[in-house]
Amino acid sequence: MSRAQLIHTPEEVVRIRRAARVTAAVRDEIAAAAHPGMTTFDLDQIAGEIIRATGGKSAFLNYHGYPGNICISLNDEVVHGIGRPDRVILDGDIVSIDVGVAVDGAMGDTALTFGFGELNSEISRLLDGTGKALLAGCAAARRGNRVRDISMAVEKAARHAGLGIVRDYVGHGCGIRLHEPPEVPNFVMGGDSPRLLPGMVICIEPMLTLGGGAVTLDREDGWTARTRDGSWSAHFEHMVLITDNEPEILTWQKTM
Repeated sequence: MSRAQLIHTPEEVVRIRRAARVTAAVRDEIAAAAHPGMTTFDLDQIAGEIIRATGGKSAFLNYHGYPGNICISLNDEVVHGIGRPDRVILDGDIVSIDVGVAVDGAMGDTALTFGFGELNSEISRLLDGTGKALLAGCAAARRGNRVRDISMAVEKAARHAGLGIVRDYVGHGCGIRLHEPPEVPNFVMGGDSPRLLPGMVICIEPMLTLGGGAVTLDREDGWTARTRDGSWSAHFEHMVLITDNEPEILTWQKTM
């Protein structure tokens, strides 16, 4: 292991693949269970039951003190929203779920944003643009490229869609631990950039907005990050394995 990247063994990759597949299935089951009229706390409790049914554990619960089974962020909330019994999901809302599952000594991590009811053209542009930015980043996750190439692809897609880029939170390596090197920004940074090598597993996760990229942290719960200007935000995330050939999107599901 170097400070810039972590190369997983073939045995670790087998376990990481399974954890990612389990997590993707959990993500989609949680999304299917969500509906207007329920509270975000209800959804979090359902998520906990779904995760436990896999034989795995929530990778987020108690991680650095985080109190939820998953992260549930609505509308102007960017990431790390906590399920609350007083927060009701309404028709017209968009919901971001960030799901992590630990199983067999490996980690899965993936996120999805979806909406309810009739969504206006701006919200549709946000969801479509963020999804396309994610896929652009995944396509750039090739052997021999650098992390900077992923960042450039995500940033280019975001700018093309006219969306703001959250800079305070970035993607990351993931596999045996939830957060591993390298960090994967959604914008191009200066300085050295790690080269992508077979055996690396990274989470690419654009967090884009209909306004600016600045965020503010909730003073009460200390976790929920919201856009400073109140604009709505979307968050999509895939785990990608760097191979000798095409990138392998470990959390890809046909429902995406």
